[in-house]
Amino acid sequence: MCGIFAYINYLVERDREFVLATLINGLKMLEYRGYDSAGLCVDGDGADVLVFKEVGNVNALKDKIEAQTFDRKHVFPSHCGMAHTRWATHGIPAERNSHPHRSDSANEFLVVHNGIITNSKELRELLEKFGYVFESDTDTECVAKLAKYLYDQQLKTSGKKPLSFTSLVKLVCKQLEGAFALIFKSTHYPNEMVAARRGSPLLIGVRTAKKLKVDFVDVDNDVEFPEDGQALSADKPAVRRARSRSFMGSDDSVEPIEYILASDASAIIEHTKKVMYLEDDDVAHIADGDLHIHRLRRDDTLSSMRTVQTLEQELAQIKMGSYSHFMQKEIFEQPESVVNTMRGRINFDDGRVLLGGLKSQLANIRRSRRIIFSACGTSYHSCVATKSLFAELTELPINVELSSAFLDEQLPVFRDDVCIFVSQSGETKDTLLALQYCKERGALCLGVTNTVGSTISRDTHCGVHINAGPELSVASTKAYTSQFIALTLIALQLSDDNYAKANRRREIIKGLQSLSSNIKKVLSLDGEIKDLAVKHKDITNLILLGRGYHSATCLEGALKIKEVSYIHAEGILAGELKHGPLALIDKDMPIILMMNKDKHYVDVENAYAQVTARSGNPILICNDDDNSQVIAASQKIRVPGTVDALQGIVNIIALQVFSYHIAVARGINPDTPRNLAKSVTTA
Repeated sequence: MCGIFAYINYLVERDREFVLATLINGLKMLEYRGYDSAGLCVDGDGADVLVFKEVGNVNALKDKIEAQTFDRKHVFPSHCGMAHTRWATHGIPAERNSHPHRSDSANEFLVVHNGIITNSKELRELLEKFGYVFESDTDTECVAKLAKYLYDQQLKTSGKKPLSFTSLVKLVCKQLEGAFALIFKSTHYPNEMVAARRGSPLLIGVRTAKKLKVDFVDVDNDVEFPEDGQALSADKPAVRRARSRSFMGSDDSVEPIEYILASDASAIIEHTKKVMYLEDDDVAHIADGDLHIHRLRRDDTLSSMRTVQTLEQELAQIKMGSYSHFMQKEIFEQPESVVNTMRGRINFDDGRVLLGGLKSQLANIRRSRRIIFSACGTSYHSCVATKSLFAELTELPINVELSSAFLDEQLPVFRDDVCIFVSQSGETKDTLLALQYCKERGALCLGVTNTVGSTISRDTHCGVHINAGPELSVASTKAYTSQFIALTLIALQLSDDNYAKANRRREIIKGLQSLSSNIKKVLSLDGEIKDLAVKHKDITNLILLGRGYHSATCLEGALKIKEVSYIHAEGILAGELKHGPLALIDKDMPIILMMNKDKHYVDVENAYAQVTARSGNPILICNDDDNSQVIAASQKIRVPGTVDALQGIVNIIALQVFSYHIAVARGINPDTPRNLAKSVTTA
């Protein structure tokens, strides 16, 4: 959803043009998250702040800045600038609703925010009673105005002794309900920046010329204000910490240093690989080259330090290269990404699967009485795709639940349940809420994510990283196939002590070994599939039919098509045709039918007969060695055959390519479909 980016330099001389370019480029790296407007702020020539906002894409903001007159060559030895891409939740896409939001016309406090403040209405009404005039429809503006109100109140009650910036932000955050990643900038605290996180991702990159002395930062648990939330009294001593040991020079002096704050590592990787992930209720204060981590609450069991980690991804992974769109690039990366998911985890010689992330909890998982999957969107479909395999191999009851409905239904969860949470970003708000719900009830929680250091990977008891690599297109492609494989590997490992399943496991492992080459064969059909997509670019509806393992393929294929081409597509179980959907079938209804050689082949032939009897003309996705009369007489996409449990991966590649080309043929950018965001961090 919304993207946050901030840049702070200390004792590193940068001119305003460099700072603006850094902020703009940072926003461009966050475009994949989805947005409708953008804005940024940098220091002026005096105590003022320059704020720029624009509706539309980041390039529109860049053009607006370039059209204005100001000193671009002004050099700052120290400077704090921040930027934001907004995905509308409260208020329409408009310049007044874009971030940064300000406390007043003098820009005393500026805030960028990712998340939702659920008590913003109450805070707004309270502040309006104190005379504050709101300029936007957003939930964020109340945060900036609340900061000014608390700052002014402190000055009145303490004899003009102001709070520290950190203490002020703590006071503000104590009044907020909901989810947020916030960055504050203020004219009262020049060259200082404070970031706070609760429920929305935020990380800090560190760039120095010299090697960091240690790879962690201590957490300051001292609280600088009373528990009742009132401002400090004038005679209350303030707490002062020593400098963070990570960033001290050999003589205990601070070295020249740059900090980059962002919602996602993709915006940081071009600057540095050294990053620190903030935990919920962390407050990070950056000033004079020092970084201090504080806590909003003292009564927690989190670590007393935050580790500086090294990003594994490379800059080339988040560049488009020779491809026209990121979606196309990520589709064609799948022969390699599926191998990366399996690498080091499966021995094709002896058929052994070893997932190191599950090792500590493997015995407990095997003793469980039920497995519950919880996910949203594409991740949910990967769970549906592997549900039957889990039931077959583990012989346990399997539930697959939408995270968005998990809490609504108050599903019963017990201590002997294993709950598996699947999310590409590891930050999906609905899935995080389901995770919290299950942890509170004592279930063993397992995470499957694509993002090292994400909230789900940190908050679960164990888990598996899918290692698909960065995925920047909003429509997920390679993450789906890697999730599919990772879940298949979990099922294989859980059943490796069941001799009765040995032959079935060998069959699936053999299919995994040839999966990459099968995907390459499907991708070689790109031109053929493109012609088919162009032929159907003007359709307004589409039905996808399948049975068994392909029910999930139909759901995911329909989601891809509707996401990127805005065509109403619906995945329907072929066995349900007679129970209602058959009424939709006529000569004008486009249909795609999964017709692979598996145990449901005869049933799918019956579905084909029902469709063609109503003048339907389905496109068949079939095996490349199927030469039956039905296949010969139909439009078709021939794909390699593999074991039934993995055929869905091969088929979905064809549907991904089809959805990409039909979107491009309709003149739509498939990387940034309207109204959608890559990482859904609000419930």
